[in-house]
Amino acid sequence: METTTDLPVTEASDVNAESPQARFAALIDQHRGIVLKVAHGYCRDPEDRRDLLQDISVQAWRAFPAFDPALSRFSTWLYRIALNVAISQVRRSHLREHHHASLDDEAMAALPDPAAREPDETDTGIRALYAVIDRLDPLNRALMLLYLDERSHREIAEILGISESNVATKLHRLRQRIRGELDSPVTTRTP
Repeated sequence: METTTDLPVTEASDVNAESPQARFAALIDQHRGIVLKVAHGYCRDPEDRRDLLQDISVQAWRAFPAFDPALSRFSTWLYRIALNVAISQVRRSHLREHHHASLDDEAMAALPDPAAREPDETDTGIRALYAVIDRLDPLNRALMLLYLDERSHREIAEILGISESNVATKLHRLRQRIRGELDSPVTTRTP
């Protein structure tokens, strides 16, 4: 016979008897894929990704007392926080880049890739897709990551704070743009 402790935790209301810390930990653990996807979508460097994961977790904890399961699902609430933190980090990073000298592209290309292995066709296609996504502005990047995570237009609209029709239009244009960039023999970098 199953007890309630054997059942998966689906929302904050299911664990009301626990402390806020335990509810938060259980929900974050259950929805950690959201945080990992956002962090991976916005940071390629493992150190930056770890920093972003920590920043998202801290911000989610700070906002957790205001989370109301009657207003939104935890996954939607967490996506919104994760994306806002990630976009803020991208903005700070761009500001920092403008104030610091960076290595030129030739110097970076000469450095060996410690994680390099012989890529197969799937790896190459995925890398190309993420390279295109990396060049998108923060809103379109968030939109595409949510789409790739198979979120509904309604969920995406709620998370990003735009209308469902705007989501549909933007996704259509983004898919066309990405398809065009992936189909072109040479993908050029756009500022």
